[in-house]
Parts: sequence; C-alpha cells; structure tokens
Amino acid sequence: MASGLRPNVLKMTPYTPGKPIDEVKRELGLTEVVKLASNENPLGPSPKAVEAVRAAAAQMHLYPDASGYELKVAIAEKFGVTTDQVMIGNGSDELIHLLGLIYLEPGDNVVIGAPSFVRYDAAAHLSDVELRAIPLDQEWKHDLAAMAGACDEKTKLIFLANPHNPTGTVLTHSEITKFLDQIPANAVLVLDEAYYEYSEGLADRLDSVSLLKSGRKVVVLRTFSKAFGLAGIRVGYGLASVEIVDATNRAREPFNVNSLAQAAAIAALNDSQHLANSFQVNTQGLNRVAEFMSARGYGVVPSRANFICVDVSPSGKTGQDVFDLLLREGVIIRSGGPLGMPSHIRVSIGTPAEMDEFFAAFDRVMG
Repeated sequence: MASGLRPNVLKMTPYTPGKPIDEVKRELGLTEVVKLASNENPLGPSPKAVEAVRAAAAQMHLYPDASGYELKVAIAEKFGVTTDQVMIGNGSDELIHLLGLIYLEPGDNVVIGAPSFVRYDAAAHLSDVELRAIPLDQEWKHDLAAMAGACDEKTKLIFLANPHNPTGTVLTHSEITKFLDQIPANAVLVLDEAYYEYSEGLADRLDSVSLLKSGRKVVVLRTFSKAFGLAGIRVGYGLASVEIVDATNRAREPFNVNSLAQAAAIAALNDSQHLANSFQVNTQGLNRVAEFMSARGYGVVPSRANFICVDVSPSGKTGQDVFDLLLREGVIIRSGGPLGMPSHIRVSIGTPAEMDEFFAAFDRVMG
C-alpha cells in the first residue's frame, strides 16, 4: 500500500462505465456493435448545438468565460431564477463533488437510497463522513419514511435521484413535499434530476424549481448529457440558494466548463424540437421493451428515464450472465450486479433499429 494515502480513499470503488464499442470490437473480433449501456441519447446532439460548437471552435485558443455568464443567463431565464442562483459544472457529477466539499466535515453523515448513483457515495467517502444507505422499497423506489428516519442533527446532505438511477422509478411532487416536512432543518435535499426531461407528462410531476423558489432547502441538479445529447462535452447545472452557489464558486476549479460546452448547452437548451423528438423515441422504446419482456415472462421496473431494468431471474441466469451472452452477440448493455441489482439487466433505449438488434440478440441467447 502506498504510504501516506488516506484510508477512506482506498476504500472507494472506481466508477465503472459501460464498455466502449471499439473495445468490444477488438476483444471479440466483431465489426458491428450496438451499445445500449450508458444512457446516451441515440438521436445524438441537437443540430443547433453542433453548429454552435463549430462556430465556437475558432476561439479554442482562448480560455472560456470562467463565470459562464451567457449560459447562466439562458438557464436563469428559462426557469425564472436569478443568475446568482445558477451554478454550472463539468457535468452534474462535478456539482455533486462540490456539494460534498462545501458541506461535509468529520462527524457529519449523508443519507442516500441503495442502490443509487455512485457519485453520492464518493462525496461522502472523500470527506470521510458516515454514509447511511437506505434500501429501496419493494417497488424499487426510495423509501422516504426510512430515509427521513435515518436523518439526525449531523445529516448535512440527502441525495435523491428523481427519476432514480439505476431503476428509473419516480416520486411525485406530493411525496417530496411531505418528505421535506419530515427531515431536519440542518439537512439539504439534493434533487438529482439528470433524467428529468424524460418524465414529461407524469401526473403530479415534481416541480423542484417551485420548491426552491418557495424557500425550501433544496438543490436542483440537471444535466445536458442525457436528453440534450451532450454527454461527450460534459456540462451540467444546478439551481440553489445564492449562498450555496457562492460557496460552490469558491470551491470549484477555474474554467471548469469549457467554451465548446457552454456554446453547445445554450443552443441545446432552446431546441425544443430536438427535445420533443428525443422524448418520443424514448417513450416508444420503453413501451417496446416492456411489451417484449412481458410476452416472454420477464418483469421490468417501470421507468421514466431513458433506460429500463429487466428482471432476468426467471431464466435462472444472473444479470451478469445475460450481459456476457449479449456481449458476444455484439450488444452492450449493463449488468445489474455492479448497480446493486444482480438479478437484473439495465438496457438504455436506442433507436428503433438498435432496439431491433437487442430484441433479436436477446431471443438468441435466452432461447
């Protein structure tokens, strides 16, 4: 063991991304591979974002606007907040990290659902504070009563993904409002809404921005990586109180969001047609997977994200077994094992043609 390294860091498990297409081609000698593993937008980025990047590329020799002024203005105008309530990051992952830095100190604790997004764990582990991971309920939703019961006077942050990652389940506005009434005043509720755009049309849909405006102690995190299709250039944003935004600005790296990302995000934010197309393709894909699996005796976790989890246990196989079998067919999904769901696979929604490939491969390997 390397001398001097912090023990809490060595206990951490590195993030495991979906396998890259080129790596699978090399390893298995395949020429065609379909990747349905990383919750990427199969339609790609907004054409307006692509054009904005082209225009901005000529200025790559200059440092980006360190304050992200124009992007913050665009976000503030869209949600009716002030620019000093907007923070931007190298993906919303960075903002999760920054919240850990500005809030957590020895003796504190963090409350999350389990399983959940691994960067919540990292925020706690890096600060060497207690992580209280509360199992999801039988419907793969956050057990809000148990999470509230796990909080005390040393709870600084509560991370709650909605729609949830990795299950895709959702909580309503009424449920979240009730939860806020149950948690201690010292706790900040971080509402991670990376998949928010895919929950359009949901009854009693969470309106997290209204909670912030009403003075609730919440931080709203969103990203351009999913529905907006900008995963490759890493840009996310958060809405919070002026005090919290000021603190993250003090802790963040300078120039943390590059100029191409800022330009693309501004353009994508205003491309309502691309967003509508992305939502439509995703909804159709979710419905197709649910119908396909139901016809074969496999249950799915109802999802309002751009992925869906399938319980493959009726086959006698684990999620890892099915992952391995599909990989040899040139279809990359995610095994539920590393996600805390060993009897499941998680499938990102692709184009109709990509889903056809998945269905055919699934039938081949599952008999």
